[in-house]
Amino acid sequence: MNVIDFASKKRQNDKISMVTCYDYWSAQILEKTDIDMLLVGDSLAMVMHGFPSTVHATIELMEIHSAAVRRGAPNKFIVGDLPFLTARYSVDLVLDNVRRLMHAGCNAVKIEGAIGHIDVIKHIVESGVPVMGHLGLTPQSVEAFGGHKVQGKSACSAEKILEEAKLLEHAGCFGMVLECIPQKLGDRITRNVSIPTIGIGAGPHTDGQVLVLQDMLGMQEDFKPKFLRHYLKGSEVLSEAVDRFHEDVTQSEFPSCEESYR
Repeated sequence: MNVIDFASKKRQNDKISMVTCYDYWSAQILEKTDIDMLLVGDSLAMVMHGFPSTVHATIELMEIHSAAVRRGAPNKFIVGDLPFLTARYSVDLVLDNVRRLMHAGCNAVKIEGAIGHIDVIKHIVESGVPVMGHLGLTPQSVEAFGGHKVQGKSACSAEKILEEAKLLEHAGCFGMVLECIPQKLGDRITRNVSIPTIGIGAGPHTDGQVLVLQDMLGMQEDFKPKFLRHYLKGSEVLSEAVDRFHEDVTQSEFPSCEESYR
């Protein structure tokens, strides 16, 4: 897949699949799958490092994880998040952070929000770097939203998000993530922009869907927001495997003679 392929998928009404990926070993697994696109999201601050929000992701963290994912998935299209407030720096500093993500192995960068970012996005695109937008619930702004809440529920706020989507399209974004908005708004935006929309909690009518890998694999049994589907009871499966190992060790059943050097 390349950046041109995603526009073709929208024109042909072919859905786009995307999952987060933060490390080498999971990237190796995803490399062998049919998934279209990997996102090295700033959600890694929470999922991999235990921080309470994505604002704790730094460019250094994003760079390290992006490089690990590229080594594990050399043939996948990889999008890397620009961390909290980095799109608000001077153009020179923004471009330096973009350079770091691209050198780490990303094919594109993702920027949350539209207002105040349009000129920066244009400059990045004009510099030859594909940019993905992100509207609706933008996690880096969770404090301003008063928590993780559905956005665009009122007619006024829905209209605002639609206009922002058009701004991102005109700024040169090749696609955008729509997070936690009513499905009717997700459908409306998708029909009114020419670039692909990737939904997470935005209903079935977007051009594609994205989920956090650990979430879809059920690694936290008690985490089940409305938009999430568990495709595996991952926490249960791994716990059972570790317990079997523990039992085999304590019962002197591992390692066997066949698993030992002579």
